[in-house]
Amino acid sequence: MSTKLITKDGFEALKNELDHLWRVKRPDTTQKVTWAASLGDRSENADYQYNKKLLREIDRRVRYIRKRLEDMRVVEYSPEQEGRVFFGAWVEIENDAGDVKRFRIAGYDEIYGRNDYISIDSPMARALLKKEVGDEAVVQTPNGETCWWINEIVYEK
Repeated sequence: MSTKLITKDGFEALKNELDHLWRVKRPDTTQKVTWAASLGDRSENADYQYNKKLLREIDRRVRYIRKRLEDMRVVEYSPEQEGRVFFGAWVEIENDAGDVKRFRIAGYDEIYGRNDYISIDSPMARALLKKEVGDEAVVQTPNGETCWWINEIVYEK
């Protein structure tokens, strides 16, 4: 079983989601299932069927988050990281065409729903690791190699 990396912000967000699901969403849905079941015939009861399905989805997500939280290691900021790209860094890069991108290198569980986060396992992140401001990073893409220059590296402290 391998340990997964996560930022402190990402870990807190997962814990908050777990807490919300367990203390708010699940009890509310359970109450709706109980109410719908009291109405009688469950085979034709859309409220009952929908909320039972929702309850299964909530329970599945709760199990998933609990299991993930056990395997995660929170990566804290360290002063030795300053000036170089490591896990948790906000990086601004630019290419020859003048396209500028800014994103944070984070763990797999943090990137969903975020356009400004990339996975530590992505080709871009791998190319940027250990580089400094002004360095060139060559990234392998399906269209060939692309070159990016690092403009800025910032860590949340």
